[in-house]
Amino acid sequence: MMIKNPYKSFIYVFILLWAASYMQSCSNAKYVPEGDYLYMDGQVKIDSDTIPEQYIKPLTDELESLLRPKPNSQFLGMMPRVYLYNIIDTPKKENSIKGWLKYKVGSEPVFLSDVNREYNENLLRNRLENLGFFQAHVTSDTLINKHKAKVVYTSTPGIVYRIQKVVFEMDSTELGKDILSSQHESLLQVGRPFNLSTIITERERIDNELKNKGYYYFSPDYLLVEVDSSRMENSVDLYVTIKPETPVKAKQKYYINNIYINPNYQGNAVGDFRRNSRQIENYKNQYYFIDPENTFRKFALAKVMFFNKGDIYNRNSHSQTLNQLVNMGTFKFVKNDFVDADTGKNLLDVHYQLTPLPKRGLRIEILGKTASIYNGSELTVNWLNRNIFKSGELLTVSAFGGFEVQRGGNVNLNSSYNRYGAEVSLSFPRLIAPFTWEPTRRYVPRTIVRAGYEFLDRKDSYTLNSLRFSYDYLWRESIEKEHDLSLLEVTFVQARNITESFQEQLEINPTLRHTVTPQFTFGPNYNFIYTNTMKDLTHTFYFKGGLDLSANVYGLIKGSSYKTGNVHKIFNTEFSQYVKLEGDIRHYYKLSENQTLASRFVAGFGYSYGNSRTLPYVKQFYSGGPNSLKGFRARAVGPGSYSPPLITENTYFVDQTGDIKLEINTELRSKLFSIVHGAIFLDAGNVWLQNPDPNKPNAEFSEDFYKEIAVSGGIGFRFDLSFLVLRTDFGMPLRIPSLPENERWVFDKIDFGSRTWRNNNLIFSLAIGYPF
Repeated sequence: MMIKNPYKSFIYVFILLWAASYMQSCSNAKYVPEGDYLYMDGQVKIDSDTIPEQYIKPLTDELESLLRPKPNSQFLGMMPRVYLYNIIDTPKKENSIKGWLKYKVGSEPVFLSDVNREYNENLLRNRLENLGFFQAHVTSDTLINKHKAKVVYTSTPGIVYRIQKVVFEMDSTELGKDILSSQHESLLQVGRPFNLSTIITERERIDNELKNKGYYYFSPDYLLVEVDSSRMENSVDLYVTIKPETPVKAKQKYYINNIYINPNYQGNAVGDFRRNSRQIENYKNQYYFIDPENTFRKFALAKVMFFNKGDIYNRNSHSQTLNQLVNMGTFKFVKNDFVDADTGKNLLDVHYQLTPLPKRGLRIEILGKTASIYNGSELTVNWLNRNIFKSGELLTVSAFGGFEVQRGGNVNLNSSYNRYGAEVSLSFPRLIAPFTWEPTRRYVPRTIVRAGYEFLDRKDSYTLNSLRFSYDYLWRESIEKEHDLSLLEVTFVQARNITESFQEQLEINPTLRHTVTPQFTFGPNYNFIYTNTMKDLTHTFYFKGGLDLSANVYGLIKGSSYKTGNVHKIFNTEFSQYVKLEGDIRHYYKLSENQTLASRFVAGFGYSYGNSRTLPYVKQFYSGGPNSLKGFRARAVGPGSYSPPLITENTYFVDQTGDIKLEINTELRSKLFSIVHGAIFLDAGNVWLQNPDPNKPNAEFSEDFYKEIAVSGGIGFRFDLSFLVLRTDFGMPLRIPSLPENERWVFDKIDFGSRTWRNNNLIFSLAIGYPF
């Protein structure tokens, strides 16, 4: 059905928003003190013909970020937070609901009288001088419109001063030589603009270099950078030297003496251990353990130490040791002290005081979920035993149970289920291998052994029993790169208790058979993750690539081939033989402080051969759902242009899965106000089969795959509660590949006023976290 008059609807919405804005604006106006104005904006204008155009906006943004106070926050020209603050009377208690609404959700109005223009002018002038504009001038003016005001600051920076000469004035001492040895890495470069921040960073760079060469007591404050601008040529000379008052200790290199490790620290003073030598046990003449109750095996802690007795002090070794101890996941607090040794000069005793986490713990998680016509819940109970073998191991025993029911649409019992299960995992803070393998010492690697069982009960249809086992290595190469290698992953799934009614459906709809076909996979898999999203950059990326193998060598040795009927079994079950590749690339473009364009491209390819014709059901790709094409129900897209039978009271829902997947998603994310964020999204993609299936016509991948791309779009609201992000999305299909080729775009069928259309097309999702 057509939208009768979209322009008329738009006009109505516009008038409604304008009216709301006007009324709310008038309501705020009556709370403005006489002779004062609401402070709405602080702007900086750069008046310069010497600064290149591409640097004007970054400089303007930097200067505007300094202005104080911040203006009243607005949303679509309105000030709902200020309005809320104004209409709520002063609560008796700030921690009451009324106080929370007034002071947390609401926002105290900012008036023009709160703005100190002279202070801001000096602030801007000082920042410009720190950036090398020594002849900067700043003026300001106030613009008033009814009960609102804004302040415009005009900055005339002048010509930037550049570095003409850099001189490191060092004496012939060892400290002076060590500073000069890294001079070629200096951030102070001739020809670059003068910048106070660069000078501060240069002092920190030199300090870091010296810390890695043993100067434990040195500090950036002992470095002096003198600036000479007397040339009168818009240039400066910089002289780097050591302050005369620098203490003698700061000029000396220090070496490691005794290393004390207390893995059961409960607040004892360092001196107590020195006086009570009976509590101290020497380990390999390198480390002294204070652990009379033997709560931790010594080799495990010695392994993560980057210091040995006699080593020169090194900041990198210092930081890496702390990082290793923290990432073991066994200690609640990790503290260390460097103390001058009593036995000689330039020697440091090191004390590691480690407060363990509770040995045992219980964690209970309750999950609620809803999506369009489904409701569900799940309960997980985790029992933890830390340091079970006294080497930092973590034993986790989990039990879970949950259900999902259909709450609307056609009644379909196969869409509802109950699931129960348990898993045992044992994590070691090291790589346990038959050979010596240490890919990195910078981060704590892990060996994880998992075994689990799950029972799935599809009401009045069938039950599934699933067993799985894996032996994994996890290690981090750097803060940006992470590896996950599973030497062996075994999955066994078998259906039982197939009801007569479901058996009848198998005869009517053979595509359902894959849900109850026994599945047995075994083999290695590998995943690699790269991300720099933790950095504050304009463009950041995330990449995850995976390779999954099953029975490749064994199947080749046995000469298995489904084409010739030479299909082999293990435990009376046909095993799967395939190669599966998948990649997930994400790009985040920071348009402004409160706006980001997030995009994702996902590609997956599964090649089945030998013993298999297609990927096993648990390994297949799917599209649709709250983290995929949000305008389609989960697993409801494709494969290809295949059109599944309509769901009625007497038929069963079939998950649409495939061996090949292509998907692209993009979202424009914006902060609206307070904790509320909005998003406009567009998704496209589909899945396909590797080989033709007579039960699923038009489902295989072909050269016309691009004609079978599904498209959906919509809007969403996300609530950033700090500890989690609650996400609500409203999506609808824009292109449906299962329709005839010339009818797949469905813009002309959009009808928000039709309840039938909304029930069949408008998909609501409630989820935790962003989709990507």
